[in-house]
Amino acid sequence: MSSILFVTWDGGGNVPPALGIASRLQRRGATVRFLGHEQQRAVIEGAGFTFAPFQHASPWSAVDQEPGLPAYVAMFTDPGPGQDLRDEQERDAADLVVIDCLLFGALDAADRAGIPYLVLVHTFYEFVARGIGPGPVGQAATAAGMSPDRVWGNARAVIVAAEEQLDPAARGELPANVRYTGPAWQQETILPSVHPEAGGTPRILVSLSTIYWDGQLAAFQRILDAIATLDVHAVVTTGPAIDPGLLTVPTNAEVHRFLPHAEVMPTVSAVVGHAGHSTTMLALAHGLPLVMIPMFDLVDQPMVAHAVEAAGAGIALPLTASTEEIREAIRRILGAESRVAAARIGSRIRERDGAGVAAALIVAQTSVVAV
Repeated sequence: MSSILFVTWDGGGNVPPALGIASRLQRRGATVRFLGHEQQRAVIEGAGFTFAPFQHASPWSAVDQEPGLPAYVAMFTDPGPGQDLRDEQERDAADLVVIDCLLFGALDAADRAGIPYLVLVHTFYEFVARGIGPGPVGQAATAAGMSPDRVWGNARAVIVAAEEQLDPAARGELPANVRYTGPAWQQETILPSVHPEAGGTPRILVSLSTIYWDGQLAAFQRILDAIATLDVHAVVTTGPAIDPGLLTVPTNAEVHRFLPHAEVMPTVSAVVGHAGHSTTMLALAHGLPLVMIPMFDLVDQPMVAHAVEAAGAGIALPLTASTEEIREAIRRILGAESRVAAARIGSRIRERDGAGVAAALIVAQTSVVAV
């Protein structure tokens, strides 16, 4: 029986793919455990996995206020998680370690210590290779002796849990160790959304990230103001960063701090979101078109929004979009053309079963390590 250790961080959309893949591995008989930030304990243990918190990592929170780029750079290049990985391996060595693509401290430690490891990319590889690598995070990692090219390149495999046809990187030459598996989640079966009968009131889901971003509260309010005069019913989830009590809510909307998107999406006709990779791909897997309002330019959200819009399955708007612009985008996204494009992408995603493909790849790598 193989032992797999996932090394993760508290970042919202990076966690569902890891949990989905881990669930499939566990079902195959592997022993799976996690190492991450203390605030991840409830979610990870709730999913049925053993969890150990970082002991040497610097304090981190993406919920109370926007950390800003310097804080992200410091967290991604923090050597503390690397020390924790080495300690965990000395205490109870895993056969294989799966490390989030952005945790350069842990990736560097695994590479230097000769620990067998894989990299988990939870978004488009284009963003990681062309945005993170040569950008401020990659530059800081290189300056700290944690070169992205080295730590990604020396991994036994780089698992890209993304929809290959939407990822711009897939149209070019890729490193030999890169493997696309498709998006991954915990649920095994995803069915297309059941749209209301003709004449019924469409339901839409509104969600703008579990991480706090400047301008997020104002964006929520403009979306609610736009919805107020539409013949729709909105289900709004604010996440832990935004207090629902700060919002003025119209009569055709209900606001919750949290609802499982996997339960809500089968009942809605469209999603208004922030173009986070995980939520966006889950919406597409259900065949749902999107209005996408990226919250921050230096993360993957603008790239995801552009790719989905180019595929005809969504409309991208700037964070400064007005109430009327949002209202018109919602009207358009409920049309047949967007729904057809989203349904086409959804069929591809559902057919691939990304979590299962990734689990099979990891199992194959544990066999290589054993030999």
